[in-house]
Amino acid sequence: MTSPFSRRIARVRPVPIATATDQTLARQSPDEQFFVANDARDFDSAEGTQWTVVESPFPTSRANASSPARNGWEPGAVVSQDAFTFLAPSVPANVFGMAHNTGQPGRDLPPQAFHKAASSVIGPGEAIQLSSTVGYVDPEAELTVVVGRASRGLTLETARSAILGYTIGNDVSARDLQKSDELWISAKSQDTFTPAGPWIVTSLDDSNLEIGIVHNGKELQTASSADLGWKVDEIMVYLSSFITLQPGDLVLTGFPAECARIQPGDTVVCRVEGIGELHNPVTGASWEQQPA
Repeated sequence: MTSPFSRRIARVRPVPIATATDQTLARQSPDEQFFVANDARDFDSAEGTQWTVVESPFPTSRANASSPARNGWEPGAVVSQDAFTFLAPSVPANVFGMAHNTGQPGRDLPPQAFHKAASSVIGPGEAIQLSSTVGYVDPEAELTVVVGRASRGLTLETARSAILGYTIGNDVSARDLQKSDELWISAKSQDTFTPAGPWIVTSLDDSNLEIGIVHNGKELQTASSADLGWKVDEIMVYLSSFITLQPGDLVLTGFPAECARIQPGDTVVCRVEGIGELHNPVTGASWEQQPA
């Protein structure tokens, strides 16, 4: 993929080393996290797969602090993309979605947000897990804001200053539960119901980006961020009018495109122009599996 935008930032975990003779490597934690950056315009080029270790872009967030530097993972070190796995782009304190935010009908209504549990966030390649009783479930590919600094009382003039960049979010939604739960908690906040990633793009014109889903290899009807009722800066002003947005928070802006029911065994790819693709398989719920 080629993009005119200058920088990607990703939260990653080094691939475990099965046989390490270096004691520093042997002691590596399975929960390590580092941030890496890439300035290549062509994401698929050789340069696009070579990343530089950087300091956390969320310096005031403990949850987003980098693990202690070690051999090969010091700031400034260059690491190949095959040396790590992508995690969700941040560890958010809050995850917000926007309800009825499509086109003029959405704009004719007051802006309304819903809260998704931060524990519902998973990264690229991780499984969306569906319980046997969850009913009808849809994915929703969404342009997603990554908050860069603590922010309250933003205005249309200052809203962009609070944005670190953009990623892809999948607002997985249990439709039957939406009908029975007016607060949407059970419909939106189940474990694994917010895939996000694979990286943050820091400079992006969000006004007219193509958004869509590929379901089991079939490309569904796409739409554009221009089809959102309330735009990004307006959403940031609205949210910060009643809550302090925290560094690393995710704001899913709305889903204007076509979706399709997902079931265990499916694959879902969410696409946002200028960012890339977010891939996740769909499985049955691991917590329902009985031991052999």
